[in-house]
Amino acid sequence: MNKIILFDGDCNFCNNSVNFIIKQDKKGKFQFASQQSSLGKELKRKFAIAKEEDSLLLIDQDQAYLKSTAALKIAKDLDGFWRAFYFLIIVPAPIRNFAYSIFAKNRYKWFGKQESCKLHPAHIQKRFLT
Repeated sequence: MNKIILFDGDCNFCNNSVNFIIKQDKKGKFQFASQQSSLGKELKRKFAIAKEEDSLLLIDQDQAYLKSTAALKIAKDLDGFWRAFYFLIIVPAPIRNFAYSIFAKNRYKWFGKQESCKLHPAHIQKRFLT
């Protein structure tokens, strides 16, 4: 089973991050769904993640990862030197998530909200789940 990344479909930074991950994931390990989609809502319910939680989420082998842990686990599976960032997992999660939360709280102010979805070629579009 592919790993599923749930992202905030309204967030410009989040959408740009998905595009970045697609470029760095040449083997197609990741699939994507917005948290606003039916599947996104269903997976959040399944893993008992609060509706209000809008951080990056990674579903991998029937386990959910949130915030900085999700980001680092994603980086570990990317092509190139990005996987080197996984070493930051040794930093205690409360410290990592404090920094993550500051960024997340300001992402709309700094990057804006998405007005429309980017259309991807068919071979990439099939990686998006609804």
